[in-house]
This record gives sequence, structure tokens and C-alpha cells, in this order.
Amino acid sequence: MRTYRDLFAAPEYRPFFAACSLQVAAQTVSGLALGALVYASTGSPLLSALAMFGPSLAQVVGALTLLSAADRLPPRSALAGLSLFLAAATLLQTVPGLPTAAALAVVLLQGVPSALGGGVRYGLLTDILDKDGYLLGRSVLNMSTGICQILGYALGGLLVTVLSPRGTLLIAVALYVLSAATSRFGLSARPPRATGRPSPRETMRGNARLWSSVPRRYVYLALWVPNGLIVGCEALFVPYDTAHAGLLLASAALGMLAGDIVTGRFLSPSLRARLGAPLRLLLAAPYLVFAIRPALPVALLAVALASVGYSASLLLQERLVALTPDELGGHALGLHTAGMLTTQGVGALLAGALAQALSPATAMVVLAVVSVGGTLGLGRGLRGPVPVAAAA
Repeated sequence: MRTYRDLFAAPEYRPFFAACSLQVAAQTVSGLALGALVYASTGSPLLSALAMFGPSLAQVVGALTLLSAADRLPPRSALAGLSLFLAAATLLQTVPGLPTAAALAVVLLQGVPSALGGGVRYGLLTDILDKDGYLLGRSVLNMSTGICQILGYALGGLLVTVLSPRGTLLIAVALYVLSAATSRFGLSARPPRATGRPSPRETMRGNARLWSSVPRRYVYLALWVPNGLIVGCEALFVPYDTAHAGLLLASAALGMLAGDIVTGRFLSPSLRARLGAPLRLLLAAPYLVFAIRPALPVALLAVALASVGYSASLLLQERLVALTPDELGGHALGLHTAGMLTTQGVGALLAGALAQALSPATAMVVLAVVSVGGTLGLGRGLRGPVPVAAAA
């Protein structure tokens, strides 16, 4: 599968793409609305970051207890059910007078089953496209994420102003319901990918099996740690420049979109192998410019350029898929997604704590330096071709 025409000609990819895009749009709009609501009521960068990225932090609970179900549930029902759960939780956050602590508790609750959703979603992607089509298919989903975030952050800021944060949350509820309907009526009924009853014990057993492979371990750490620290930088855009936070977030999404287009569609396998390490470094290095508190155009350019580096995760995911046996495919990708989003949540909280002790700009520079160091330290475990034996 080499072209976008081939991709969208694949049965079920279009409704799958639509359902994923609607869910990302809902998450983007609701995160910005809730972050603005919490920051307005508390003035705390830490609590604002938690409101926006708390579901990511809570994914670790789902990763430790629910991921065995990723290959053991009918994917259509699982995806539709998850979207309806997120719609109900978001609707609860619109209740007038809901205490900030209760709203943040709901935010964390949303993240637990989302870990399972990642495994079901990307395991289903390998069924719809097969492993050879995964890179292109996932790159298009990432591109959709970028577009939805650009529009979501740009329009979300307008909606928060025009409708209020709670009115914007109701828009997110409607988007979640549309995502559930698209999954339910657009996807075919499929049996589970694996047999057996899901349980926390089976989840831990699968996690241990995936983590036992040294090559997979390096891939997971490279997917999680540098990425999470840079998302922490993005979590500080509201306190760094409240008036232009939407523009900074949209610029980050635009850079991610550009990187995914180039990496997913136009880079040959040999070029992808050579550019993996530079792209991983690019993710953090431009944030060093915040040490001088640059003018807004320079800040927007630095953020967009850094976000091109997110496309390195596509190459790491391709490596992970090649290293993983089919019966653990959904579990492995779910662990990747849950771990990535968890470290993003940790990065956001760490960023908020650093910003309160130092300043938002200084905190971004510190996180960028640590991210570069982590990328350099993990590089030696990612050199060379995929070890075939590790997939056993």
C-alpha cells in the first residue's frame, strides 16, 4: 500500500478514520475548555495542565489492568462503548457548580479505559490494512490528529469565548456521540483477535512478555520518555502566553501534520532508517530558544519545527510492529499508546510544578534539555535492523 488512494480504498478504513478523527476533535475541544475553566478559577499552571492532560496520566492504570482485553473484545463494540463513556464523563463536567476537585477526578477517570481504546483501535488498524500498510495508515491518522487539533484549538478558543467553557464541553459531548455512532454503524462486526478471558493477571503477563524483549524495551522507552517531556512543554503554553496559547498549540499541531505527511508518505525505507535519530533530536532542540523568551513569530516557528520531530514515533511504531507477534499486536500497540500518554501526563505535571517553582519559559528549557539527553542515551539500542528473533 503506497498511496492515499489505495489506503482509503481499503474496506472500512474510511469509517475507522472518521471515528478516530471525531474522537480526537472531542478530546481537543474538551481539553482546552476544561483547561481554561480550571485556570480561570484557580490561577494554577499545575491544575490547568492536569485538566488538559490528566486523562493521559491516568492511562497507566488501564495499562496495568485492562490491556489484555484489547485482543479479546469485539473491536466495534469496544470502540463505540468507549466513546459513549467519554461523552457521559464530559457531560458530567458541564454541571454548574461542580467543584474543581470533582472535575479533575472525572478527568482522571476518563483516562483509565482510554488505555484499552488505544489497543483496540490500533490493533484493528493492522486488521484493516495488514502490517505492511500500518505506517501509512497510522501516519494519516496522525495527520488527522494534527488537523483536528489545529481546528480544535483555533475554534475551541473561539467557542470558549462565545459559548463559555461549559458550552464548549457540550460540543465535545456531541462529537463523542458521533464517534460512537460512526464506529457502531460504519465498522463490521469482528470476533476478538485472541481467545481467553481478559483479566488484570493476563494484562500483567502480556506486559511482562512484551517488556522482556530488550529491543522492544528500547523502542518503548524511546516512544515514551522524550515525547512525554516535550508534551510537558506544550502543557505550559497557557501560563506562558495565555492570549496566544491557542496559536502555539495550533502551531505544534501543524508541525506534527507536516512531519507525518513527509515521513509516512514520501520517505523510502533506507531514508527512514537514516533520519530516525535526527528526527528524535528535532523534537526537543527548538524549545531551547525559549531561554531568551522569543517574540511570538519565533516561538511559533520553533514549536512547529519541533513538532515535526513527532514523526519519529511513526518509525519507532513500525519497528515495534515488526518486533511483536500477531497475537499480542493490539496489546503491544495499546501498551505503547497508554505508556506514551501516561508519560505525557507525567510530563505535563512535571512541567506545571517546574513552572510554579521557576517560570514557564525556564521549565520548557529544562524539559527540552532532559529530552535531548534521554534521546541520546537511548540511541544505542535503536541502531541496526530489526532483530527477527525478538519477535518470538
